[in-house]
Amino acid sequence: MRAAHRAWVATAVLAATVAFSAVAVSRADAATLLSDDFADGNASGWSTSGGSWSVSGQAYRQSSTGADAKAQAGSTAWIDYTVQARVQPTAFGNSTRSAGVVARAQNMTSFYALVLTGGGTAQLRRVSGGGVTTLASAPVGVTTGTWYTLALRVSGSQLSGAVNGATLLTATDGTFAAGRVGLSASYASAAFDDVTVDGGPGTPPSPSVSPPPSPSASASPAPSPSASASASPSPSSSPRPSASPSRPPSPSPSTSPGPVPPNQADGFASVNALGQNGTYGGVGGPTVVVDTTAELLAAIDAIGPMVIQVQGTITIDSKRGVRPNKTIVGLGSNATISGGGFDFYRSYNVIVRNLTFTGAEDDAVNVGQNSHHVWIDHNRFVAPVDGSIDIVRGAEYVTVSWNHFDHTDKSMLIGHSDGSASEDVGHLKVTIHHNFFDHSRQRHPRVRWGDPVHVYNNYFLANELYGVASTQDGGVLLEGNYFQDVPFPCFSASGYADSGPGRLVQRNNVFVGSGTCEVSGTVADPGTSYAYTVAAPGTVPAAVTAGAGVGRI
Repeated sequence: MRAAHRAWVATAVLAATVAFSAVAVSRADAATLLSDDFADGNASGWSTSGGSWSVSGQAYRQSSTGADAKAQAGSTAWIDYTVQARVQPTAFGNSTRSAGVVARAQNMTSFYALVLTGGGTAQLRRVSGGGVTTLASAPVGVTTGTWYTLALRVSGSQLSGAVNGATLLTATDGTFAAGRVGLSASYASAAFDDVTVDGGPGTPPSPSVSPPPSPSASASPAPSPSASASASPSPSSSPRPSASPSRPPSPSPSTSPGPVPPNQADGFASVNALGQNGTYGGVGGPTVVVDTTAELLAAIDAIGPMVIQVQGTITIDSKRGVRPNKTIVGLGSNATISGGGFDFYRSYNVIVRNLTFTGAEDDAVNVGQNSHHVWIDHNRFVAPVDGSIDIVRGAEYVTVSWNHFDHTDKSMLIGHSDGSASEDVGHLKVTIHHNFFDHSRQRHPRVRWGDPVHVYNNYFLANELYGVASTQDGGVLLEGNYFQDVPFPCFSASGYADSGPGRLVQRNNVFVGSGTCEVSGTVADPGTSYAYTVAAPGTVPAAVTAGAGVGRI
């Protein structure tokens, strides 16, 4: 990389990693005003009033039910924005007490708030001089110990509140025109995490707004979803190779990030849930090209959206954490991550595409600890020490598509242990389609607890131990796949190894030179969450070998 270009990359990364205490809007990242996941173990930049606040377990916690506790951050000049946080009420003083997020705070006693109450409601409130006025209210099942994603939008005199991605409350009030953001635990104990404030041109558009163009050159995508899972199968067309993305001369933020056709996430990664409407990665942030270890690690640790284009081979050790709102995409067909991999810990809205992962010391890609909306697409996995992809510990809304698992051993694990029901049941929603499991030995995937895990139109070739295993009450829908020379294509009713039985439904698969697919039970229908088309399984080997892997987006 030329010295001038390297200086530009360093400047762009630095602009996106301004210390939280500064909480300033950079020109390269106009969308994200504030982002704090408390993973650094401190609450730098936050001021508090009342209660007992501390950072532990990578969350900001208020432990007292005997105080009207507030924490605030940001600028009094902020006007129109959305403040969002994950909120876990742990105890309420009584049914009227509350926990939630704050916008346009003038001080610790005057602000707007979106809160959950102990009585089972979500409320939009105006707090003025300590006096509380309820502007709107809606019933919500509120259970202590459960995480909820709250998003409070203020735009002019219009206020709206969303819980877990669903807008439940709206109100009109012009009392406060600007102000800071905050967290509220009014005579309640609660934990707060993943606080973000998005405003101005970076706010993702509503479905009625046309999404922006893709930040990189692309060609026709994988087969597009249809209206329902019951549609008649139709042949799949192979994606056509496209020219490699060119290096941009300077950062070029989008003015309206959102899902980006034609190369956009499908399957569970496209679902509107948990406050995230689809997976669009770093659109809206700067684009940087990285070709050294230091540049890559700085970019994936940057706060705010960013498109990270990987050039050549970059060596890293172990698994390295990736912050939310990132697109990590290889340039051309030889971009490689060697020796290590990527780790997602309470991360979200991340895209990983067009990279070869080779010789990872542990897992190449680990999606864990309640991470969600991750799209892993058109990559190649070679010789990781452990797994190619793990999706574990409550992660969900993940799509794994058009990847080449090239003679790997443990290809994909969903659900990390037989004893993880408490954190995994109800999560682990994963779509796996058009992947090439090429002489890979096992775990395509191995599933515990997840339901549904949707496996369709994949090509399984000479998998030595087995194809798919559903265990520990996992629910797998297997449809339109092609198994060739796989002695044990499916396990479910008998369990696998020390794991108990799972559930597996198979329909319209092809088995050539392969054993019998073991099926049992029923599985949730992924078609209630997203639309898709299953291509005729006989077309799968040609389509997948032509389209899966790197250099084909």
